[in-house]
Amino acid sequence: MTHPLLDLPPLTADRFAAIERRVAALLDTEQDVVIAQGEALLPLEGCIRSGARPGSTALNVVTGPYGQTFGDWLRDCGTTVVDLEVPFHTAVTAGEIAGALERNPEIDFVSLVHAEAATGNTNPVAEIGEVVRAHGALFHLDAVASIGAEPVRPDAWGVDLCVIGAQKAMGGPAGVSAVSVSTRAWERFAANPAAPRRSYLSLLDWKERWIDGGRKALPHAPAQLEMLALEACLERIEAEGLDVLMARHASAAAATRAGVLALGGGLEPYVYDAKDAAPVATTLRTPAGVDASGLVAAALAADPSLPLAAGGGALAKEMVRVNHYGTDADREVVESSVAALGTALGRLTGAAVDVAGARRAVTEAWA
Repeated sequence: MTHPLLDLPPLTADRFAAIERRVAALLDTEQDVVIAQGEALLPLEGCIRSGARPGSTALNVVTGPYGQTFGDWLRDCGTTVVDLEVPFHTAVTAGEIAGALERNPEIDFVSLVHAEAATGNTNPVAEIGEVVRAHGALFHLDAVASIGAEPVRPDAWGVDLCVIGAQKAMGGPAGVSAVSVSTRAWERFAANPAAPRRSYLSLLDWKERWIDGGRKALPHAPAQLEMLALEACLERIEAEGLDVLMARHASAAAATRAGVLALGGGLEPYVYDAKDAAPVATTLRTPAGVDASGLVAAALAADPSLPLAAGGGALAKEMVRVNHYGTDADREVVESSVAALGTALGRLTGAAVDVAGARRAVTEAWA
């Protein structure tokens, strides 16, 4: 008995390469693109372990938990790490980056997360890229949460390593990801004796066995279902239009923020300034004495399908996250999410909340 998801013909090298080209078009890049056969942490770690080395110094920008993880990887590579930590309710500035580089001229690697879905902030990569390029450091960017929700332009911004994943704004699978790699980055990898080789983390293996070989033979069997899902995801984005997709996410963020501000009851945006807020997710700070995990549980009890979550770790007590990405970047989803939080907050605390006003604010902000 045949099954449409199981009895598939092999994924050819030509089709794999065609999907790569579509990813490159999404990124508007002329750099080499490698599609990693795993979740985005695979190429993120592969990039750091290939580009970081003992004796080098890296600037690691921490605007959320992923920045903290990257710092750990860099130290594990024997790299001297300069952490630039920024409060999670804001974004880093190009001036802060420039100051760190001026104080530490030996820095030759910069790691930054574009948008932190976990904390709801986004960083001005275009301005930061100018500063990093002027300094001459290799620029590593995690654009997993930003691709599809806001502009991501590695070539224009001077990004040497730009990692994306399909599972957020792209509305695709979590088990496949990609990275664009500049010529400068390839040269650094090749000159690093500690860079992974003959390893699942090795980007050099893909270059030598796949790219330099003319993309004729894959290094190993591809994750076929994930690759086909990525292809379908790219087709959907192309049909909708990238600008339309980004506008939909911007509307979702603006509407969520407006709805929460109209709701009252002490729930407020976690990221202070709207310009620093990521379009992929809106984080909220609960009123004093209100446990975020409990509030989310109460809201989901009414509708388990809503894209609501409490913050991770210590933030679980004070942060609520509305994940309006992919198909959830939708006015009705946002309206239902804000209304559910308001209703749950009113029941838990007795606070005066204006659910009807919040619904109107969502509709007006979306329009």
